[in-house]
Amino acid sequence: MPRTITMLQAINEALSQEMERDERVFILGEDIGLSGGVFKVTDGLLDKFGEERVLDTPLAEGIIIAASIGSAMMGLRPVPEIQFADFITPAVDQIVQQASKLRYRSAGGYSCPITIRVCCGAGGGSGLYHSQENASWFVHEPGLKVVMPSTAYDAKGLLLAAIRDPDPVLFFEHKSLYRQAKGDVPEGDYTVAIGPASVRREGRDLTILTYGLMTSLSLDAAEQMSKRGVDAEVVEIRTLAPIDKDTILNSVRKTSKVLIVHEDKKTMGFGAELAAIISEDAFEDLDGPIMRVTGPDVPPIPFSPNLDKAWQVNTDKILAGIEKLAAY
Repeated sequence: MPRTITMLQAINEALSQEMERDERVFILGEDIGLSGGVFKVTDGLLDKFGEERVLDTPLAEGIIIAASIGSAMMGLRPVPEIQFADFITPAVDQIVQQASKLRYRSAGGYSCPITIRVCCGAGGGSGLYHSQENASWFVHEPGLKVVMPSTAYDAKGLLLAAIRDPDPVLFFEHKSLYRQAKGDVPEGDYTVAIGPASVRREGRDLTILTYGLMTSLSLDAAEQMSKRGVDAEVVEIRTLAPIDKDTILNSVRKTSKVLIVHEDKKTMGFGAELAAIISEDAFEDLDGPIMRVTGPDVPPIPFSPNLDKAWQVNTDKILAGIEKLAAY
C-alpha cells in the first residue's frame, strides 16, 4: 500500500526490509549505529539488527570498503556507507582497483556484491569538504554500476535492486533530497531496474538530460517555460553507468535540441560524455548546439553563503539555458 514518505525514510525502509529478507546483508560505516547516521538514514537499525549486522567503524574509508570487499568474497552482502562523497578518495583504490576488477581478474571465480551508499551534493552551507557531487569519477571505470535517484520511490526500488546485484554498485544520495523528495512508496518489496532512464516530462521542443537534485529543478524550469510556449522534455538518467543510450537518443531525435544539466563541474563532467554520445549517434537529428548548465570549474563549494548560492545550479540558470537553446 503506497503512502507518502521522504527519500530518507525510503532508504531506511529498503535497508531494513532487505536485512530482514536476507541474513547475508549487513551495513557498516561511520556513525551509522549508535547515532543512526549523520542524517539519521540508518536510525533504528542497530536496535533492530544488533551490533553484528550494524557496524560502527573508525573514520577510515579505505578500511570500510576493503572489509566490505573481503566480506563479499566470502558470500555476504555488505552495504557500506561513505558519510560524505568528498571523503571517498581514501577508498578509491579499493573501489577502482579491487571491486571493479574482481570478477574479471578471477575469471568469474569471484563476484563483488557490495552496495556503497554515498551521501553527496551541495546545500546547507556545508563547505568544500561536505558538498561535492562527484559520481562522474566512477562512471569512467568498467565493472562499476553508478546510480543516483531523485525520488523516494526510485530510492527504495533502486537500492533493493543494488543490494541484490551480483556486482559493485555505487548508490549516490543527494543530501538535499533526503527530506525534500517525498512521494508515494509501496510498503512491500519491489525493485526498480538498474539501467533504464526515465522520461519525467514529455515535450516536443527540446530535451533536458539530468539526474539527482537537478531533476526537480529541471522539471520546475520546464513547467515555467511551458507557459512561455517552450515545451521541454525532461529525461532523468537515474543510472549513470551503464548509460541508457536508447532513451536518451530517442528523446533527442524527437526534439532535436539538447540541454544537459548537472551539479558537478563542467570540464570532463558526465555531461561531456552525454554530448559525445549524442554527437556520434544523433548529430544529423540536431537543430542546435548541445548545451550544458553545470556547476562552475572552481574549487568546490564555497562556505560563504553568498558564494555558495552563486556556485549552485538553480532554476534560474536552467531557465536561461532553455531560453538560449530555444532561440536556435
